[in-house]
Amino acid sequence: MPLIESHSIDYVPLAERHGKVWHLWPIWFSGDAHLATLATGAIGMAMGLGFGWSVIAILTGCALGTLFMASHSSQGPELGLPQMIQSRPQFGYQGALLVWCFALVTYVGYTVFNEVVFGVAVQDLTGMHLSQTALIGVFSAFSLAALAFAVAGYDMIHLAQRALAGFVIVALLIYSIGVVRVAHGLPQMGMGKWATIPFLVQFFAVAGYQLSWSIYVSDYSRYLPRDVGLVASFWWTFIGAFIGGAWMMLVGDVAVAIFPGHEIVGAVLATGNLVFPGFGPILVVLSSLSLVTITTLNLYGGSLTMLSIVDSFHHIKNPGRARLIALVVLGAVSTALSALAGANVRELIENLLSVLIYLFTPWTAINLVDFFFVRHGHYSVREIFNPDGIYGRWNWRGISAYFIGFLAMVPCFSTPVYVGPVARMLGGADVSMLVGLPVSALFYYVACRSIDLVAERAHIAIADAGLEA
Repeated sequence: MPLIESHSIDYVPLAERHGKVWHLWPIWFSGDAHLATLATGAIGMAMGLGFGWSVIAILTGCALGTLFMASHSSQGPELGLPQMIQSRPQFGYQGALLVWCFALVTYVGYTVFNEVVFGVAVQDLTGMHLSQTALIGVFSAFSLAALAFAVAGYDMIHLAQRALAGFVIVALLIYSIGVVRVAHGLPQMGMGKWATIPFLVQFFAVAGYQLSWSIYVSDYSRYLPRDVGLVASFWWTFIGAFIGGAWMMLVGDVAVAIFPGHEIVGAVLATGNLVFPGFGPILVVLSSLSLVTITTLNLYGGSLTMLSIVDSFHHIKNPGRARLIALVVLGAVSTALSALAGANVRELIENLLSVLIYLFTPWTAINLVDFFFVRHGHYSVREIFNPDGIYGRWNWRGISAYFIGFLAMVPCFSTPVYVGPVARMLGGADVSMLVGLPVSALFYYVACRSIDLVAERAHIAIADAGLEA
């Protein structure tokens, strides 16, 4: 294993492929089982939804979002490229800037959110209210730890996630068994009150949270051998992300059900200590370590996305060095923004999730339809990096499908700034995801009927001749 990864957005040759397909399970289990995920599971209970209904909303929403997220995983072994650079065949060499800029905002947004959550955890663990200067120091230390793994790159990230997964599973098992024992008979732990709006908000918040991982997925499967198979890569990713995400969200759900007046991290500390004295801090510390490594994924993916943006205007000659520079820039910017972010974690995650659903619902539909139903995984690696190649600079099909899907979602938007007419009819519930996915997918598929795929595949064979040599 090299000390520092040499690749960035460039193609990973078959001779350098390595790893097992089951390695995708721990990368996404640990990627979801961390402190930031807790807050997503607590949204419905905070709005008055009964505990049992909240559990159903979490499990079903998690299944829906993870279904689309895991479908991207097979693109990595097939193409040997990071996730976002694969948007060029659908949007064009420079048209893909549209989704890359949104993705970069997402990476930075999640990094800021994770640092804020970590700051809250430190204060809850120590029982101290930290000054702004001390918090900046905490954010900086957190960012440096995440950067260290990101600098090492792909193999180190996989190794760290596998190591963490075992410890986190043991801690979550102890917590789950203990909570069943101590919470048995509590009135708030039954099905509770049904409330349509909180149920829908919880369901789509969870689905959007899981869907937002779509922009990461191929980054961590692109070194796998091509013959691992589409089905295997999907299921190992799905199982890891679903179990890690749903389990951690349910921990947050249980915590706020037992201690409804507490901030989410404080509630987990308190419920953990009910299992046995001192277990709460152990659980929070382990979840914080997972928070460090998922922030590594944010910085790593963010650096690749930033380089994709740069590559649209200037060819990157030294991808390894460029990746390191991008990492330092993202780490500094994220830490500065964390110092400005509010401490209300639940409000922060709700606002972030509402934006993510809108930005990536059309993209994930277009990207998956292109891979599975239009081009069936046949792409030219060299043409993806050719500004005058077969995919063009601006692809009207992908761009049009994106904006049409996005506009179709607008009546369903429900944000602090704007509530659409459909959302008002539903009492504020946001169902835009159910509209954007089919509209974008259908329009893109129909628009692609005019592509001469036979001629395109013949061109691909010529363009990629000798690629491995």
